[in-house]
Amino acid sequence: QVQLVESGGGLVQAGGSLRLSCAASGRTFSSYAMGWFRQAPGKEREFVAGITRSGTNKRYVDSVNGRFTISRDNAKNTVYLQMSSLEPEDTAVYYCAARPSDYSSPIYYTARSYDYWGQGTQVTVSS
Repeated sequence: QVQLVESGGGLVQAGGSLRLSCAASGRTFSSYAMGWFRQAPGKEREFVAGITRSGTNKRYVDSVNGRFTISRDNAKNTVYLQMSSLEPEDTAVYYCAARPSDYSSPIYYTARSYDYWGQGTQVTVSS
């Protein structure tokens, strides 16, 4: 089992940047595929970015491609989401999620594919 704690959210003006972090407990972080999701008020939770256990493969939702970067540091048990050129439409609660994975596993795009979730961190982008 793994516990996830997000941090780094806040209020930022449009065009600004934030870096979210998700710290994981346990000694097997490197065996988990990781994802970032977000949920805006009145909307369903949506996939933002995913990364394989080794960090080799990454995927993004089209709306953030080129603006957001997902990365991980397995030595620090942490996954990051660097967000740049933020837009008001990026306002949401951001969640990190983990799923046990092997080296051949793909990136998972649906919330139900992930077994563990953090509590979320609020990101608000003002216009």
